[in-house]
Amino acid sequence: MPKKPKKTYLISACLLGLATRYDGSHSCSPRLRRFCRRYRLIPVCPEQLGGLPTPRYPAEIRGGDGSAVLQGKAIVVDKTGADRTTQFICGAIGALQLADLFQVDGAILKSGSPSCGVGSIRDGSFSGCHRSGDGVAAALLKGHGIPVYSELKLPPEIISRRQSSLKKRRSPG
Repeated sequence: MPKKPKKTYLISACLLGLATRYDGSHSCSPRLRRFCRRYRLIPVCPEQLGGLPTPRYPAEIRGGDGSAVLQGKAIVVDKTGADRTTQFICGAIGALQLADLFQVDGAILKSGSPSCGVGSIRDGSFSGCHRSGDGVAAALLKGHGIPVYSELKLPPEIISRRQSSLKKRRSPG
């Protein structure tokens, strides 16, 4: 019987331990790194794909969320006030191209990010406050029918597989 192909996900590179965050650090998730054994994970940093360096000034979306940026109704600015909208849109397009190239089953992206945030992003004031909405890349991927998750809310098959393995470990035997 042929081996069933692994599900493929785009994943924020910082979640795998790559130093791609704005400050040159990472947000390594050992739990997600372990998924490399069972799933095909394609690391992506939309901000780097859009041409921004690492490290770089932090950026936030002003006037809406990632969908509003894609519609031309909001902008992405960095902490110095420089408009980074073009780089964020280019990076989102690059992420979408990778998703198409690798025929991904979904994307697991870093929560809170102006590129990758899923359901919650910073509010544009650089005060640490959040607003509901998606980052630019998350919005573009969702708009093209790609399921998008954050490291805080993983795809159902990952959660159910993890729960079943926990039950096996806990059951007396």
